Amino acid sequence: MDELLHHTAGLPEITLTPGDTVVREGEAGGALWVLVSGVLEVSKAGTAINSISKPGAAIGEISLLLDSPISATVVAGTTCILRHASDGRAFLMSDPAVMRAVARGLAERLHFVTTYLADLKNQYGDSPGLAMVSHVLGQLAHRQGPAAQPGSAREPHPDY
Repeated sequence: MDELLHHTAGLPEITLTPGDTVVREGEAGGALWVLVSGVLEVSKAGTAINSISKPGAAIGEISLLLDSPISATVVAGTTCILRHASDGRAFLMSDPAVMRAVARGLAERLHFVTTYLADLKNQYGDSPGLAMVSHVLGQLAHRQGPAAQPGSAREPHPDY
């Protein structure tokens, strides 16, 4: 993450106050944001899923790389300073080191998610409601082909 901070040192900085929205789920992407300081709150489909406080974390990179709408809403949880590349795609392509830093951040997140899912499977096996963990792990490990679609194929009203 420090690497991305280094490579974004020349970008304009924007200060957000708590409650300010950085990106909104479903909207068109295009920009890249990099957290300098503060805490950002991430939600998907109205559900809080994460907070980001590590300086150098990228926001908007998934949308840029997949050429898709923004996949989650990110809101300032505290006063935040972010660096902003309005043409995120051009910025990513401007230097292989920038793309490598973004890829490293995504790889860290994927590693965390797969490790967490494996822990769930090891702890709870195929308990009701968690039987899909094996399927999700398989999909993450072997994902190829067309772009992923948002949402879930799970039963919306399970019997548990």
